[in-house]
This record gives sequence, C-alpha cells and structure tokens, in this order.
Amino acid sequence: VVPMGLLARLTGRPLAAPVTAMDTQASAARARAIVMEVERRLGFEPTDREVEKLGYDIESRDPRTGRLRFLEVKGRVSGADTITVTRNEILYSLNKPDDFILAIVEFVDGDTHRVHYVHRPFRREPDFGVVSVNYDFAELLARGEEPS
Repeated sequence: VVPMGLLARLTGRPLAAPVTAMDTQASAARARAIVMEVERRLGFEPTDREVEKLGYDIESRDPRTGRLRFLEVKGRVSGADTITVTRNEILYSLNKPDDFILAIVEFVDGDTHRVHYVHRPFRREPDFGVVSVNYDFAELLARGEEPS
C-alpha cells in the first residue's frame, strides 16, 4: 500500500482535495435549488421535503389538477462514475412509478449545469438488507430527458 500523498509527490500531480460531507451537502442543496427553479418555470409549485427523508427531495404540485409528482434530486460533476441511490428512494419510485422523477443536475463547470429528468429510473427493489445502490452515471444520463 502506497500513500496517496507520496504518489502525488512522485508523479508531480496535485493531491485532490478530499470531498467532505459539507461539500456534498452544499452540492445537494444547490442541485435542489436548481430543480425547484426548473419546476417553477414549468408551472409547478415545488416544496423541498429533503429533510423529511420520505424517499424523494421535492414534492411538486400541478396547480391546474392538484396532482403531485415526486422528484429525487442528485447533483454530480460531469464525468462522475456513479450516482448513489438509497433503498428508500428506490422503493418510493417503484410505489409511485408514474409520479416519480429522478432529477439529475450535471455540473459542467463553475456555474454551468444541465438538468436531466429520468422517468421510471429503477426496475426492481434491492435485496433485503441493501442500504443503497450505485448506478452508472452515464447510463442514467442517456435515459434522461429535458425537464417537462
């Protein structure tokens, strides 16, 4: 086992700053704010429910019909390998397949981002005891659509 710092020094490459929980929370909050704004532009009335741990982050109401849709938001840097989804999020999506959207905010650089909506993102529930599942980022993006 060779320490990462030693490898960085020997190869002349800078050591990447570790991702902290604070970085992840800030990125998630930014992604949610972006999706909330997208939902408003589409004519919906979104409510942030992330802290309630319901299996989705945003509940969005259609003011014409009263129908609700549920969005799980994931923010990732462009080129990331995976998106981690909790068992609870997968189960909620399977229980509300027509009303659930996986909203992916792809951070391209700085202030540039792209939003992708994936309808029916998951096909089966995880095995008992599975806490979370990693999905291929590129595959999910390929299935994504413009928000609507």
